[in-house]
Amino acid sequence: MHRRLPIYLLIDTSYSMMGEPIEAVQNGLDSLVSALRRDPQALETAYLSVIEFNSEAKQLEPLQELSEFQTPILEVNGMTSMGAALSLLVDCVKNEVLGSGRRDWRPMVFLFTDGIANDELQKGIDKLQTIKTGTFVACAAGPHANAQELGKITEAVVKLDEMDSSSIAAFFKWVSSSISVSSQSVEQGNQGSGLDDLPPPPPEINIIDLSKK
Repeated sequence: MHRRLPIYLLIDTSYSMMGEPIEAVQNGLDSLVSALRRDPQALETAYLSVIEFNSEAKQLEPLQELSEFQTPILEVNGMTSMGAALSLLVDCVKNEVLGSGRRDWRPMVFLFTDGIANDELQKGIDKLQTIKTGTFVACAAGPHANAQELGKITEAVVKLDEMDSSSIAAFFKWVSSSISVSSQSVEQGNQGSGLDDLPPPPPEINIIDLSKK
């Protein structure tokens, strides 16, 4: 039984994502899945799940191998329950990864938000401390996202200055190449835990240095 590389995508689908942003994210997810399906290594190792968060957090697609994965339809609604999303992520990891009886790799997590948490974020962060993840990248997209807030969740924070289709497409393309690179690394028995272990991001994406508070 091969070791799986679980990937969790946490996507903000609050009202502010209405219109071009949500369409771009939907297209980005489609492209990401297509790109990974063309990568034999990822096809064998990477398992994907999507959690959306708006007024509540829900897992739209449980952890699935790429060949079985169905890209969910994202719908905008309500506020930004980021704390609830982290809490749900932990439940899913405990259930699907730690409770599976397999020796999987630590899950990689990519969180995408254009806003700030409207719920008890600290509660979610505290719960996140109860599991070990591999690389956890949080993306602050557009002018209203708060990179410092995301810095409380993970050290790997990136920023998209623009919320247009091409910037969002560039982000998802980078996520898919990051997953490809990681699936090759784990095949060689190494699992990274930070941005240094991923391909350099495209010009649309800025790495935030959180030491410069």
